[in-house]
Parts: sequence; structure tokens; C-alpha cells
Amino acid sequence: MPEVIFPGPEGRLEGRYHPQKESDAPIAIILHPHPQFGGTMNNKVVYNLHYAFYNMGFTVLRFNFRGVGRSQGEYDQGVGELSDAASALDYLQSMNNNSKHCWVAGFSFGAWIGMQLLMRRPEITGFISVSPPANMYDFSFLAPCPSSGLIINGTGDRVAPPADTTSLVGKLAEQKGITVTHTEIEGADHFFKEPHMDTMIDNVTTYVKRRLTENTR
Repeated sequence: MPEVIFPGPEGRLEGRYHPQKESDAPIAIILHPHPQFGGTMNNKVVYNLHYAFYNMGFTVLRFNFRGVGRSQGEYDQGVGELSDAASALDYLQSMNNNSKHCWVAGFSFGAWIGMQLLMRRPEITGFISVSPPANMYDFSFLAPCPSSGLIINGTGDRVAPPADTTSLVGKLAEQKGITVTHTEIEGADHFFKEPHMDTMIDNVTTYVKRRLTENTR
């Protein structure tokens, strides 16, 4: 998988880019957890999501937010990280002009950034939010949420308590025209430590494959 360096708002951003042979393959970007708590694009959840999307026929990009790894700049409270994600999507789209589907997947802090990106970019047709930290960040910007997606978390999550996630899903479920699917993995923690990683990825794969056949938002 080629390492790539692409321009971000604060300098270079480092990523891993995994193209398909088909020029009209769907595209996906994967967003990593909190940079100040050891989050990088090589986080296990992010890595596994990357390959799950690739194995479903997506051209995939994951990258390090500013100040992480070889990405330039420094942590910016989520504001700059959202701009980084937009730049990553620009880069991915510039190489894949014929793609009909565009997805964003994020884990923890990355889920929060991914949902904000969703609000800015109407071309995003689906999202995956893994362990969204609804207890730490305000998700009220999702009004209305522009596309359908999957929110997935563990019942044993002590970082982002399941009750807060359920409350977030409840608010989104009231919106018309989209469907937010909520899956809880019994016994899984925030990071989906074994044996729960495979279960989480299987759920994501099943959901995305179904959505791709439906061709809906």
C-alpha cells in the first residue's frame, strides 16, 4: 500500500492510499482517534476499517491528522483536524473523479470529525461512526444529518458510555429522509479488543454491502 504525502491546510499530511483497479470504484476515508491520546492512522480499529472497505471494493485513504507521525502542524482542538479531513477528501476525489459513492468512517475522535465532514460535504453518501464520544463532544451540529449511516459501539465502553451514544442515536432517528442504524456489540470496550474486533468489522461490512446494493442515501 503506497505511502502518500498530500497538501493539507498547515503543510504536508501523511497517508496510506489503497486504490482499486476499477476507475469508478467507491471511495472512503478513515479518520483516526484523538491525536493527544496516542491516536494515529495505524490504530487497530482504523487499520481494520481501512482493509474492510478495501476488501469491499473501495479505494481507501487513511491519514495522520496534523502533528501526528510525518504530518505537519500541531493539534488544533478538532477545528484544524476537520480541515485536514476535508483536504484528504479533496485529494482522494482528485484521483478518483469517476467514483459514484463516497463514504467516511471514523473511530472515537475521528467519528466526531467524520460526522462534521458529513455536514460540509453533500457528496458523502454514507458514514460509519465507531465509538463516537457523545459524552465529550457536542454532536448537535447534525441537524439535519445529511446521509444515512451506522453508529456502532460496545456495551462495555467506559470512555464513551453507551447511554450517551443511545441518546445521540435517538436524536438522529427523529430526522426524516435518512436512517441511522445503531449496533451495540455485547461486552466490547471502546477499542473493540479481541474477541470483539472481528464482530465489529463483520457488522460494518454487512451494513456497507447492504447500502451499496440499495443505492440510497
